[in-house]
Amino acid sequence: MQRLGQALGQEEEVIKPIQVHQPFMERLPCLETIRTATGIEIAIKLLLEKLCIRLLREEKGLRTAKLICYRVDGRIVEISIGTNSASNSKDHLFTLFELKISSIAPALGIELFVMEALKVEELIPPQEVLWERNQGLNNKKLAELLDRLTVKIGATIVQRYLPDEHYWPERATKQAISIHERPTIAWKLNPRPTKLLTKPEAIEVSVPVPDYPPMLFRHKGITHKIRKADGPERIEREWWIDEGEHRDYYQVEDELGQRYWLFRSGHCRGDNAQQWFIHGYFA
Repeated sequence: MQRLGQALGQEEEVIKPIQVHQPFMERLPCLETIRTATGIEIAIKLLLEKLCIRLLREEKGLRTAKLICYRVDGRIVEISIGTNSASNSKDHLFTLFELKISSIAPALGIELFVMEALKVEELIPPQEVLWERNQGLNNKKLAELLDRLTVKIGATIVQRYLPDEHYWPERATKQAISIHERPTIAWKLNPRPTKLLTKPEAIEVSVPVPDYPPMLFRHKGITHKIRKADGPERIEREWWIDEGEHRDYYQVEDELGQRYWLFRSGHCRGDNAQQWFIHGYFA
């Protein structure tokens, strides 16, 4: 009768949603509430030890992990870490969590710790060699150093870029997902500035003859007299993505030896206003 009443809407039916737990998750209930940094460190070490044993057994490594702290006052505190390459080293992972322990406010105490490996990847053991000195991006210590920097300072402090299949400068590179991601195409041989502006900035120029490099340009109130110039290098706009004019790029060097990447948008119209831009700086 109760089920019939619920089906007809005559009786209230409480829906209990199914909670899908992460497959790589460890729990640590506490007999006594944890209120000190030392107690939190011990809890993290115990959770990582259990989690890394399972990861090692299944030949996997985590890329992102989250520690959830349930306090006795009903509040939840979370901290998370990320790695540049899959790792199941409990010592290294603890070092990353240790940098964020100070942000955990235990208040009256923490009664439950939960650690979840949100992103897990297959871990292929590298071939060990005896005499290789330059391991490049495969160096484990380099990956661990990058992990510590990104956790301590910020995820955007260290970035790696790969060439992308575009001619337009703003789309010619893409951010690598991990330190081990390999480029799908080779880097172009044309020299590019070490610092590319997110958006080209308009400049004022003085050009002796149309289609010639400028003799000087003015940017942010500073006049730069050009001593050397190379170009133009014409880059056509990718018409299948957006519409607009082509660009004629010039590499120029001023009297102080500083090098810039300038371009003229479209063909010379006799009026340089809003036609010349600076797009990057060479080291």
